[in-house]
Amino acid sequence: METKIINTHSHINMLKEYSTEAAIKELEQENIIAIVPASSPTDIFEVDDVIKKSKNLYGYVGVFPEEAREFTDKTLLDMENIIKNNNKIVGIGEIGLDYYWDKTFKDKQKEVFIKQIHLANELNLPLNIHSREAHFDTLEILKKYNKNSVAIMHCFSGSLEFAKECIKNGIYISLGGVVTFKNAKNAKDVAANIPIEYLLLETDDPYLTPVPFRGKENRPSYVKYVAQEIANLRNCPITEVAQKTTENALKIFPQLLD
Repeated sequence: METKIINTHSHINMLKEYSTEAAIKELEQENIIAIVPASSPTDIFEVDDVIKKSKNLYGYVGVFPEEAREFTDKTLLDMENIIKNNNKIVGIGEIGLDYYWDKTFKDKQKEVFIKQIHLANELNLPLNIHSREAHFDTLEILKKYNKNSVAIMHCFSGSLEFAKECIKNGIYISLGGVVTFKNAKNAKDVAANIPIEYLLLETDDPYLTPVPFRGKENRPSYVKYVAQEIANLRNCPITEVAQKTTENALKIFPQLLD
């Protein structure tokens, strides 16, 4: 495909079965840009390093909810330092709330989430949001504390109604491989019905591998299968989905034009 695709969430540094180098080569060959999120206080340094390996890679720095207990004031300083010294860091992420695995430290998750929102606001950087079984709290925190940062709901798992509520608040919806799963009613409903102006693509590799590769490790280049399924659901050409979602991403991340 000649049209550029932007994969807004790819853990390319976490691939195990497929090498990061091979994945980078595929991105370059297929005209795909990938943004690599961080998830822990140590992962921010890995992201800082890996995105320097290719013109097709950019990154976020952040600590996601499951690692919230490891977040310290030093983590915040490390994030600021990386941002200051690497102009390919284009946002704060992935950050947010996750009540699926462990509900025992909700307050800590919220505290860390809010601190990182403040940092994004200070630096005028977008937010890449992880929200799992915590949709109400996530949206309420964003409405209360986020002053000026564009927010993206990564790997969106809510209903169409919740997607519309997010869009009312200027939040973008990012869909990945789940939309290709046979029984993924919510994701398909969202893909087919939200305004395309608020839609973004991702893979969340190495997780959530799209059809036809389910059961194997996901790759950042598989974002094209996500685009194809959304095109099928919207009854439009894949080139339209690629073009519109790329335009959306470039509005949020103008640095990707450089």
